[in-house]
Amino acid sequence: MSRSRVLILAAVVVAFLSTFGYLVGRNTGGGGQPVAIDITVTGSRMSPEAPSARQGDRVTMTITADRIEEIHLHGYDIPFAVLAVGGRATHSFTADRTGAFELEIEDSGTHLGQFQVRP
Repeated sequence: MSRSRVLILAAVVVAFLSTFGYLVGRNTGGGGQPVAIDITVTGSRMSPEAPSARQGDRVTMTITADRIEEIHLHGYDIPFAVLAVGGRATHSFTADRTGAFELEIEDSGTHLGQFQVRP
């Protein structure tokens, strides 16, 4: 094989591996970062409406509510017990599952919104 063919083949292999590496890296979870999420519940509404994180992130979620109640994060099975009007409840956890996870007022079954975990 001539030297020019070897160089062309090497360039094609390098281009292929570079493109493959880029595509794999782009589609792999980018989590693992600390993420603070502050949610305010007023009546039957929460803000922000769709808090999110990436898979692998270390999430610290704080919920402040306008009344005494338990807010439940389904899928992660985390209860946030707000024990006073305007009180707060905080939990830290690793976002190790992807998807949309419901937040609800436990006693009434009122849907508040969803916590999104992206790959």
